Amino acid sequence: MPAPSEAVRLAKRIASALLVALVSGAAMAQAELPTTGLRVLSAGSLRAALTDVARAFEAQRPGSSVTLVFGASGLLKDRLLGGERADVFTSANMEHPAALAQAGRAASPQAFASNRLCALAGPGFEGTTDTLVERLLDARVRVGTSTPKAEPAGDYTWQMLERIEARGRPGAFKLLTDKALQLTGGPSSPPPPNDRNVYGALMASGQADVFITYCTNAVVAQAEEPALRRIEVPAAVGVSASYGVTVMNGARADAGAFVAFLLGPAGQALLTRRGFSPP
Repeated sequence: MPAPSEAVRLAKRIASALLVALVSGAAMAQAELPTTGLRVLSAGSLRAALTDVARAFEAQRPGSSVTLVFGASGLLKDRLLGGERADVFTSANMEHPAALAQAGRAASPQAFASNRLCALAGPGFEGTTDTLVERLLDARVRVGTSTPKAEPAGDYTWQMLERIEARGRPGAFKLLTDKALQLTGGPSSPPPPNDRNVYGALMASGQADVFITYCTNAVVAQAEEPALRRIEVPAAVGVSASYGVTVMNGARADAGAFVAFLLGPAGQALLTRRGFSPP
């Protein structure tokens, strides 16, 4: 057994070696983190449009790069409030970026696009704009929605259902929310496929008879699944969506340039091509 003095020296050498290992491990972990390029967290409904915008921004600024992370706006907002790093956040509503600004994590949001709700109908769903409300109220019809509070599309859909009741349909809101299949955007929802539109995939697999989603999502889903139909929501119960963007505190210097590009003529033209309307 080593003498006390030797034991102390041995303990110090072990502690020193452990410290070196920890520092080295931390340095390696830091080296693995991306150190260049914009990191943009974005609403999933912007996947196609914002990818176009990011690639056009990179082409305009040689050497720049943009990493896009898509998901339900509410869940992304919670991740950012929890400390996840990003330079820019785009949301399918104004409330989530405003919450980040109020928490002192981001600048005041700006509106950059608008959208509206449509019904994405499966092959067996018989309905038109004029008969859509009656068909949704049919107890036999399975209605797919996004998840309220986690994904703005779900919140907009709940507003639409409230308007159906307000238009002389007592009990419609409870009936429709009780039977709504909240298939996307929730904490426990399965991740969307990387190579397909999630709404087209869900409808093609028979998860619902009709899905209330953004008109832009319906357009993409139809392109992948031609058997699906898009039905316009009656104007009396229709809901518009306002999209907001904010720059996170501590963002890279070119985050402002990206937002300016998004708000400018080139970015707006790319959004319009994907079915979005001006803010």
